Amino acid sequence: MSATAPPRAAAAGGRRPQTGPPLLAPAVSAAALTVAYTVVNRATPHPDATGAEVLRYAQEHGAAARLGALLLLASAVPLALCAAVLYRRLRALGITAPGSAITLAGGLLAASALGLSAAGGWAGGRLTPDAPPALARALADVSFLAGGPAFAAGFGLLAAGVSVSALLAGLLPRALCWAGLVVAAAGMLALLALVADGFMYLLPVVRFGGVVWLLFVAALLPITRRRSTEP
Repeated sequence: MSATAPPRAAAAGGRRPQTGPPLLAPAVSAAALTVAYTVVNRATPHPDATGAEVLRYAQEHGAAARLGALLLLASAVPLALCAAVLYRRLRALGITAPGSAITLAGGLLAASALGLSAAGGWAGGRLTPDAPPALARALADVSFLAGGPAFAAGFGLLAAGVSVSALLAGLLPRALCWAGLVVAAAGMLALLALVADGFMYLLPVVRFGGVVWLLFVAALLPITRRRSTEP
């Protein structure tokens, strides 16, 4: 079965297919908010920190933790919008294979994971001095699980959906498609960070490498596709 099909515009009186709003604006917004969150929360305790250390950080940097949660939650909005626009753009370009749906599902999963991570971070930043350290550690674990491995897996699905579709249909440079597949593989392998610390380094690869990849995709993905002259 072919992965692509002629756009449906021809059947609708030659009208241009609806490709959705511009893609670069939400991609740039997601990237800027991601960088801002990283700067604000650069001193967040590592996942192996004790509950007492996490609680002490919450007491000393509660405002920064809540601001970081705001930025993280805000970054989920343009990411979800990117997923929706990518889905609509791929469909308008004739992609009828599951790649477009995988892109949408992965983007929404990644955005939801960021929202859950932000909720855990915001709640952790509001802990009182008499809060049990175990609660502080639990909230930090939820925030890490959602914003780390869960986000990486979701973004990996988005990258795989776009990259495979674009590679088969020739919509993007091959190097960019293969880079997206590398990000996708890293996102899947990052799930192993839950059981092996050696895979932790894949999380920033997906977070920041994925953002850079998404910016290139937003800039280079065409709006319309050259129609074939073959019978």
